Amino acid sequence: MALRFSTTVSTAETDYGTVLLDERNGAYWELNPTGTLVVHALMRGDDETAAAEALAARFDVDRARAERDVATLVAELRAAGLAR
Repeated sequence: MALRFSTTVSTAETDYGTVLLDERNGAYWELNPTGTLVVHALMRGDDETAAAEALAARFDVDRARAERDVATLVAELRAAGLAR
């Protein structure tokens, strides 16, 4: 399922990943390079399985671990109200 940030979230790419600003409360979130890769994959329409495959290939992590990490990141972004 594609990931979309809420309209109250601003993003900025950095040398170290991506920074998210929740404009509702001023909270900042920082995504490291692995989180950035996952978010970019999901935002272009890839599903969580494809994002996990990209993560496993790019960062040489085991596929099961990548799938858990993707699911955790998506759940945390949604729970925080940053994404839908």
